[in-house]
Amino acid sequence: MRSAVALALEEDLAPLGDLTSSLIPATATGEATFVSRREGVVAGTACALETARQVGGVTALFEAADGARVSAGQVLGTFSGSLRSLLTAERTALNFLCHLSGVATLTAKYVETVREANPHCRVWDTRKTTPGLRALEKAAVRAGGGLNHRGSLSEGVLLKDNHLGEVPIAAAVKEALARWPGRMVEVECDRIDQVSEALEAGATLVLCDNMSPEELASCVALVRAHPRGKARAVLVEASGAMTLATVADYARAGPDLISVGALTHSAPALDIGLDLSCDTAPGHEQPVE
Repeated sequence: MRSAVALALEEDLAPLGDLTSSLIPATATGEATFVSRREGVVAGTACALETARQVGGVTALFEAADGARVSAGQVLGTFSGSLRSLLTAERTALNFLCHLSGVATLTAKYVETVREANPHCRVWDTRKTTPGLRALEKAAVRAGGGLNHRGSLSEGVLLKDNHLGEVPIAAAVKEALARWPGRMVEVECDRIDQVSEALEAGATLVLCDNMSPEELASCVALVRAHPRGKARAVLVEASGAMTLATVADYARAGPDLISVGALTHSAPALDIGLDLSCDTAPGHEQPVE
């Protein structure tokens, strides 16, 4: 998180610093209030706090914690102190807050939709994240009530179609279990016969990809009827272009997990504004765009 904030500030300040804010008297002070313009779920407050710390001269305080549901017009927190520093920090802080709160807000919508259709099914993310921001975006998914899939390629084995073009399911699963006992070994399947093969090979997770809800339900039934499935030694994940309009149908098919790439690669930013009041001009307030 610190390195991500540092890079974001470097993008804004290199090579000569904040030229515009340097025109403001060094003694000027002010207070800026973060206000949500829409209903949503908050995430990214630590990034905003870290932005204030790295810029310096700004005291930051947030009333709303990550995961908090907020309404339109609700105050999330404040920046106060040097007006120069405050204006230098505002865009970086808002970029993190708006983007990550957008991820959390979209995640919460998926989680609620899936829970209504199947209380036992959980929503998790993918590795379709913004380069350099994966840990932050996955934290935002958690703030929205979702779960995290692999954070990196070293956290588990996921045999996708491109891998299986070179090695059979049974051989790949056997080798993976021998090399990394206790690790997740997941097999991507787009046909029910692949699900059966993955089950028999000892996979801990079968990923039913780009299937219809009806095809998914057949795969779930196959897994549940297997001794390993009954013992919950193997779980079923559904994936493939999930949307808020379709995800409930997939949840009703009975999977344990539904992965949604859109949580991180397509979440719209939550509209959050920064309302500024300057001590040099008492009573005057204006939004900072």
